[in-house]
Amino acid sequence: MTRLKISACLSRNPMTTPLVNFTPEGIDWHLSYVHPSEMFWRQLKFGDFDVSEMSLATLLIGWAQGNRDWVALPVFTTRRFFHTSIVVRRGAGIETPADLRGKRVGVPDYQQTSALWSRSVLQHDFGVLPSEMTWFMERQAELSHGGSTGFTPPPGVDFSYVQPGETLAAMMARGELDASFVHLTETNLIDRSFGAAGRKADVLPLFSDPRAEGQRYLAAHGLLPINHCVVVRRELVEQYPWVVLNLYSAFEQAKRSTQTQAVELFGLYETAGIVDRKAVDQAVGADPIPYGFQGQAKALQAAASYLVEQGLMEKEVDVREIFAEQTLQF
Repeated sequence: MTRLKISACLSRNPMTTPLVNFTPEGIDWHLSYVHPSEMFWRQLKFGDFDVSEMSLATLLIGWAQGNRDWVALPVFTTRRFFHTSIVVRRGAGIETPADLRGKRVGVPDYQQTSALWSRSVLQHDFGVLPSEMTWFMERQAELSHGGSTGFTPPPGVDFSYVQPGETLAAMMARGELDASFVHLTETNLIDRSFGAAGRKADVLPLFSDPRAEGQRYLAAHGLLPINHCVVVRRELVEQYPWVVLNLYSAFEQAKRSTQTQAVELFGLYETAGIVDRKAVDQAVGADPIPYGFQGQAKALQAAASYLVEQGLMEKEVDVREIFAEQTLQF
């Protein structure tokens, strides 16, 4: 049987880089690793790759608008408590989330999934609405997620684009912004606010103990926010339905390999007296970023609900519809 040749694009992180060692059955793929900002723009604008990561928020918005170009796999390559990454300018008078009311807030892309989750936490956990802040978006419209979904600022939101050549980091340093949801540090074709400028800005984390805040959120909501999933070109799935589970299996193998490495590392730490046996046992039994639809439906549907609530999508979609039918059982 002739092996299928496809292109794939992923971001570099511990969950995806091991894939170079796990070729999906029956597939020869050419892997490209680029920054997510660039990857999403290239996929949404040009459809460069057969397989890639994709912004969950933008995928859901596109689906609600009738875009069926992509079939999703329940492979979630980046997950964390995104609101704990919010930074504030020293001297802006922001000591608690409630102090963000009336403040000037920067974000690379208003539609991006990490910003969606962060706004939801501010609203539901701390009572701060998006309409109570003034928003500045760094990406220009044509390079943003919304450039492919017809983004317009939600009603009631005070919103402006940052001028070309300007950056969120520089605005923070000059005192023209009070807070920023995301600071990107990797060079890519889309974003401007990277590198040393952000480190020079006199900024502090909104949450002084991000770990404690993440644990609080998990206890309160019982979910770990999802940022990216994996998508496959629909034409490919329709012509070769078997690629779905072969790809899913390869991603699972790569993830298990990282867990094995983590357990081995913990074992070395135990021998050196750095951690105790309890930590090793926890590493063996834990799967901190599980794949599969069944156990993650709550987080996925929450994201769809927040998109409607925040005025980014007109009506909620059934998240099962965006995923390959073969994967819904996992």
